[in-house]
Amino acid sequence: MDIVVALVFSAAVLFGADRLLLWLESRGHVNWRRKGRRQLSDEPTARLDSMLTDHTRR
Repeated sequence: MDIVVALVFSAAVLFGADRLLLWLESRGHVNWRRKGRRQLSDEPTARLDSMLTDHTRR
């Protein structure tokens, strides 16, 4: 009986976390299930990348 209670509790926690993340996604805070991942190749490069590239000094 204890294992059934533990499984039901685990399912309830996972369901609640999923609903919380969907709510946060609707507010624009996270990408969870509905919007998918961003294409990082479409994002602009950071200034740190240009600072760390190997430039030859003249």
